[in-house]
Amino acid sequence: MGLTEWAYGLSESLLSEPLPRRWTHSLGVAKRARSLGPILGDDADLLEAAAVLHDIGYSPSLAVTGFHPLDGARFLRDQEHADDRVVRLVAHHSCALLEAEERGLRHDLETEFKLERPDLVDALLYCDMTTTPDGTQTTPTDRLDEIVQRYGPDTIVGRFIQRAAPEIHAASKRVGDRMSKVTIGG
Repeated sequence: MGLTEWAYGLSESLLSEPLPRRWTHSLGVAKRARSLGPILGDDADLLEAAAVLHDIGYSPSLAVTGFHPLDGARFLRDQEHADDRVVRLVAHHSCALLEAEERGLRHDLETEFKLERPDLVDALLYCDMTTTPDGTQTTPTDRLDEIVQRYGPDTIVGRFIQRAAPEIHAASKRVGDRMSKVTIGG
């Protein structure tokens, strides 16, 4: 079984029944990851696998700390013995260090999981922040607004996502610029 096939099966088993909307979002993020194939080269399958797995830490069967990047990455590492690069991408997806800081878990995340290559971190962030909870494409601005509205501006998630907004926009621009160069033959 290939990496992506395994990742889809695992994510579906953890999210589809208890959290169908989260599963739909994960499928949308994976679809966005596939669309970045032209700039990912040999890492296309790796990013798609991480994309479909990025939110498994929300699964009630995995939630330990309540911080889904950390819970998901620990499960992938400890129970699934998953590819280390996939684990690191899940652990650090979408500015997770900033949210970990809000939750008092930054030291745990930093010491347990090294960052993956910046271009792949950017790519996964882009895929997550351009996909709605219902799995459709959106803009980073609209996605950020939706997150703040859903959680509230003064919650842990609301505060973190507002702090992360400049990096989310910058990473999205970097990915968009890379795709533009490939699309126009540059």
